[in-house]
Amino acid sequence: MADVVALDVEGGARFVDLLRRIWDAGAAVAPLDPNLPQLARQRVLAAIAPTGVMDETGAVTPCDGGRPTDDGDALVMATSGTTGDPRGVVLTHDALAAAAYASATALGIAPDVRWLACLPLHHIGGFSAVTRALVTGAGLEVHPRFDPDAVAAAARRGATHVSLVATALRRIDAAPFRRILLGGSAPPAAAPSNVVTTYGLTESGAGVVYDGLALNGVGLRIGADDHIELSGPTMLRCYRDGVDPKDERGWFRTGDLGRVEASTGLLTVWGRADDVVITGGEKVWPDEVEAVLSRHPGVREVAVIPRDDAEWGQVVTAVVVPMVPTDPPTLDDLRAMARESLPRHCAPKRLELATSLPRSRLGKVQRRLLKTPPPS
Repeated sequence: MADVVALDVEGGARFVDLLRRIWDAGAAVAPLDPNLPQLARQRVLAAIAPTGVMDETGAVTPCDGGRPTDDGDALVMATSGTTGDPRGVVLTHDALAAAAYASATALGIAPDVRWLACLPLHHIGGFSAVTRALVTGAGLEVHPRFDPDAVAAAARRGATHVSLVATALRRIDAAPFRRILLGGSAPPAAAPSNVVTTYGLTESGAGVVYDGLALNGVGLRIGADDHIELSGPTMLRCYRDGVDPKDERGWFRTGDLGRVEASTGLLTVWGRADDVVITGGEKVWPDEVEAVLSRHPGVREVAVIPRDDAEWGQVVTAVVVPMVPTDPPTLDDLRAMARESLPRHCAPKRLELATSLPRSRLGKVQRRLLKTPPPS
């Protein structure tokens, strides 16, 4: 059995040094968010059940109730899934290596590849930039957080590859990078040619579908009720509570819905199963409506959610952060824009104004927080 060491350190060279030390000792690492409030930290620690917590000095404080894991396990990462309740995902060294080599095969291998890790390391999108470099022997630079100026400076120093989310991409000059892996929320309608859109989850060990195509060795299919399912060597071994969510043939039901085009094999992701709006019997996917409404000049940010309705069951509701608070777009404006390119049932029937949208550290809109009805 192997220890599970929670690494409570900001991103940087020290993080990588301590990560190597943990792995060299035969233990699994569980990256923590150093900025978590105490209550949230306690919930994460309960989910990952580390045997100890390592600080920046390399000292390890034992944890009451911590549990070892199997030999060969490399990573225990907390994921909130769709409920917000953290759950520990257990990934092996073999799974991380498979994901890194599959990515390198898709992107091409060159001696001057240098990865920049600037997303939170307690998320798989940030951590996998580190493992891609360590596994393949590429160069690596790790930042404590995303900062546009620091990203530009890293590119000048020779960083060639970086993982970003759409919010971060909009804040940098993409041109200096050879490849930008874009994950997290839905990609922008027009992305630079060096951007590769990715799909994956913590449970898949990283993004494992690039520009709609599954990486080498990755199984991709559409299961019952349009659910996206994944399989292959990059997948989790189990959750921290010992539950293996894969079926007897190794397929994992992601909770996302989509389709694979028969002619091209390309995956289109519609969104989370629990985000779909069913209005008058018709299904509406928030991502595609948001993409249209975000083009309105009066919209700074928008999220689409369901609201209960006696007549329609649910109605499409646009939660909008206006560009100018005193001059927000009208519901009629948004409905007209939606109807120009989407079926009529996709047009919002309600408009709610907000000063901001709740987002995760990776920039994803947390729709579940918006679904709580506003005070009347």
